[in-house]
Amino acid sequence: MKRCVVFDLDGTLCDTSADLLAAANAALRRLDRPERLDPEAIEDQATALRGGKAMLRLALSRSGPVDEAVVDAAYRPLLDAYAEAICVETRFYPGAREAVERLRARGDAVAICTNKPEALAVALMAALGASDAFDAIVGADTMPVRKPDALPLLAAIERAGGVPARAVLVGDTDTDRKTSAAAGVPSILVTFAPGGAAVAELRPEALLHDFGQLENALALVGL
Repeated sequence: MKRCVVFDLDGTLCDTSADLLAAANAALRRLDRPERLDPEAIEDQATALRGGKAMLRLALSRSGPVDEAVVDAAYRPLLDAYAEAICVETRFYPGAREAVERLRARGDAVAICTNKPEALAVALMAALGASDAFDAIVGADTMPVRKPDALPLLAAIERAGGVPARAVLVGDTDTDRKTSAAAGVPSILVTFAPGGAAVAELRPEALLHDFGQLENALALVGL
């Protein structure tokens, strides 16, 4: 059975934080809220990779107790703003696209498993000219549950044509670590996202400092 490499999207394949933060700020403006997020702040960048509601909660927490009704009201405008400007600053991390191409060239299955809504993940790959680079894309709403539940990862593996025994999840957060553990699949965590080298504390099977070293990391996890 072919090897299957599944990637998280935000903070792993792509640096999406600037466009995500811009969308959150746009949503807050639409609700006439004064709070803003700073695209230059590491805390804000890291929070962007945990999802839209996490960004909104962080912004609102800076001016007092968080009102979940405001978070809910701002979430749809955030998604709309993001869809309208999904690829202004977003780029693949250095070497990511080339690493995916190397995997495909050797016959590996390659997939994305993200907590970004599936339609937005598909739209982003299209905007980056990478629609044909992946065998499957599973998003936050593809299955009834999202990461860290194992089901989205297992679905991504199956849809890509792989099996869990020959699969790995490459991610950047504790959510990815928990997802891989729940699925019984090894994890490789990248150190170049806003979380940095602190991901070593999550004890993944391997760390990835540079996409040029992906094959070495895969060998470390037995693939």
